[in-house]
Amino acid sequence: MAAAATATTTNTNTIPKWKASGDWFDVCKCNIPCPCEFAQAPTYEECDGILAYHIKKGNYGDIPLDGLNVLALGSFKGNIWTGDGLTKVNKAIFFDEKADEKQREALNMIFSGKAGGFMAEFAKLIGEIRGIVYAPIKFELADDLSYWSAEIPGKVLARAEALTGPTTPPGKRVQTINPPGSELGPGEGVATWGRSLADEADAMGFKWARKGKSSKHIPFDWNGP
Repeated sequence: MAAAATATTTNTNTIPKWKASGDWFDVCKCNIPCPCEFAQAPTYEECDGILAYHIKKGNYGDIPLDGLNVLALGSFKGNIWTGDGLTKVNKAIFFDEKADEKQREALNMIFSGKAGGFMAEFAKLIGEIRGIVYAPIKFELADDLSYWSAEIPGKVLARAEALTGPTTPPGKRVQTINPPGSELGPGEGVATWGRSLADEADAMGFKWARKGKSSKHIPFDWNGP
């Protein structure tokens, strides 16, 4: 695993136009469906989980971001969407080690919120950052949304299958539109619900191992500044 990332000092006046679109999912401690997606307090009044991002298409100015991955571990207590300024998410962030120096700086700017866009708003909810490192991140998503997964060998494993049941038509997905607590921002796609097959973390002070809890996939389409 690569050394920790350094802070980015780019002047806000020099931020180029950028965009990033792709796929996101999480696996977490909550029962299905995760109440956070509905802007409610988590099942056990606290939550921890894994958040995985895959950029299908993107650029930061003239710097291409296609195919890069980002993974985060997070924990918090209470309802993060209340806007009380008190409930904060503690995080550890992994950026794709295959990114070159310019791409790494671009990822830092976007996901820290310094480059504007939705992540600038989400950054207001962040408390402690326990670490930022570069690592090999494997991301998989079935074309039919039947499963999704992400892994950093020996550190993080997240895997889920689409939720189904006796009254779900074959090939159809359990979905939510316009969720009031989307981690991707207002109006960002359709949330497809799943059940975790693996939710394991052992890195930067985060440690858990479980399965059978909530998961959801949401596409994202961001731009800034």
